[in-house]
Amino acid sequence: TLAVTDYFTMSGEIVESTNDNDLGSGGVMLLPDMTDAIGTVRHLAVGAGKDGNIYVVNRDNMGKFTSVGNNIWQELDAVLGAGVWATPAYFNFSIYYGPQRGSLKAFSVTNALLSSSPTSQSSTQFTYPGTFPVISANETANSIVWAYENTSPAVLHAYAATNLATELYNSNQAPNGRDQFGAGNKYIAPVVADGKVFVATTNSVAVFGLLP
Repeated sequence: TLAVTDYFTMSGEIVESTNDNDLGSGGVMLLPDMTDAIGTVRHLAVGAGKDGNIYVVNRDNMGKFTSVGNNIWQELDAVLGAGVWATPAYFNFSIYYGPQRGSLKAFSVTNALLSSSPTSQSSTQFTYPGTFPVISANETANSIVWAYENTSPAVLHAYAATNLATELYNSNQAPNGRDQFGAGNKYIAPVVADGKVFVATTNSVAVFGLLP
């Protein structure tokens, strides 16, 4: 039988739940093994939700619940603005979050700790529900962050993973609306496979690839 062996609950969870400001909107991501500043390997997980905070927990000791504060590995307060309705992405010691009504943000990871503020961010501000970042790369080279914008028409963005201020492409750039693919929808995550990017619409799937 299954049994709970460990857990984390925010110290202010009653107030946040009452105000519909809870963690339930965002997903949890397990990070690869990280070595801290004293050489200890840490097994971490990161998550965020409606309150705009990032919570990093040690999977070997998640912190459980205390009413006086969160006993967790790391907490970054109010760095995600109006909150997250998606799961983050991870690539090459960076974590990517796309909060609603905010820019796509990258946080670097050093010695098993996230940077206290974004190391880069997009100029685009993503409307509700934000964006679900997805990474494509050739091992650690040619890395791209793909992000979907819930507008009408919807927009697929491609950013340099090393600097989100560098936008490589978006589907509104092409002449005469060539790459536009319909009205936006909520909670869409692009899928990358075989050199193409697949994006759902309300009634179809758009496929993006290199021109001949």
